[in-house]
Amino acid sequence: MYRRAREAAGSVKKNNGSKTVLRELTARVHTLDYEIDLNRKTLEIAVQHDRWAELKLKWYSYLDKYLDGSWRFGEVLVGYRCGRFYVYITFHRDAVPREPRVVMGVDLNFNNITQVDLSGNLVSIGVIPFKGLKRALHLRKLAEDLQRKHPRNWRFLRWVRRARARWLSRAKNVLIDATHRVSKRLVEVARGYNAVVVFEDLKKLRENGNGGRKLSWEKPVWCYRRMQEYVEYKALIESIKVIYVNPAGTSRKSPSGKKVEFVNYRFVELGGAITSRDVVASWNFALKGFKQMRGSRVRWSPDSPRGEAVKTRAMRGNPEARTEHLELFTVNCLGETQAGKTL
Repeated sequence: MYRRAREAAGSVKKNNGSKTVLRELTARVHTLDYEIDLNRKTLEIAVQHDRWAELKLKWYSYLDKYLDGSWRFGEVLVGYRCGRFYVYITFHRDAVPREPRVVMGVDLNFNNITQVDLSGNLVSIGVIPFKGLKRALHLRKLAEDLQRKHPRNWRFLRWVRRARARWLSRAKNVLIDATHRVSKRLVEVARGYNAVVVFEDLKKLRENGNGGRKLSWEKPVWCYRRMQEYVEYKALIESIKVIYVNPAGTSRKSPSGKKVEFVNYRFVELGGAITSRDVVASWNFALKGFKQMRGSRVRWSPDSPRGEAVKTRAMRGNPEARTEHLELFTVNCLGETQAGKTL
């Protein structure tokens, strides 16, 4: 009870609130106050007067991975809302961080996730599309358009309230599902390279950002913190370390020592090759993370025996879509050890 009260008071203080209001009834149950029958998929919780309440669990297939013996049961979180009881079982185990071989810089954007894997002799560039935000913005626009059609009485029309709540709830679910999917993919890449993940540490993102009216409309839906949180705990399960670096000047500074010239707000020319600022920022994140782990000044010297580079698909009006630029950038990233291939 004391921990729950501290959490509620801390959340109000963080949001500059004046009064703590508990909108949902919740409780934490200690491991000594419940018993789980995995064969019957039931949970028995101790209640008052030496009685036990038996609950039938809704079991999902992904929970079976926590029953291999390496995980231990933790506290049970019980919530009551809308006339139903919701029970969340927590699992925990000791995580020993593995020794990384590669540093992976990750740049989170509105429509894609750019990651660069960097070591002494290898650079791999990858782009993961993030389509959930675009769909969530469409659902939010439907809800706002409905409010504009009924500016005064939308709160009193039942069908308007239900349609608006349905679209906003669907937008929230789309963002959560897309974030889980992309974060899982990032952790898989980091596990394959045995890498440490490097994120940019942004504070007051909504207040300090620029970009005009369009960007300010998209910001409330952009799940930047949620993406970092999901990647961090999924990486912790795989014993992968996540660190944060200062992002100041990372999209304008040359990561390879060659001259950087801006083509437009999104693309730059780096040593005769055209690439996006996201790649440059991710590359600098990896360099900063490499320097932070080594504890000294590090100068990257590419000497890669492999010729791999993953690029975005060709789009209309995208300078990155030209074949000669893709070839030049592949050669540039890999230290000019192999001829570039048409992607």
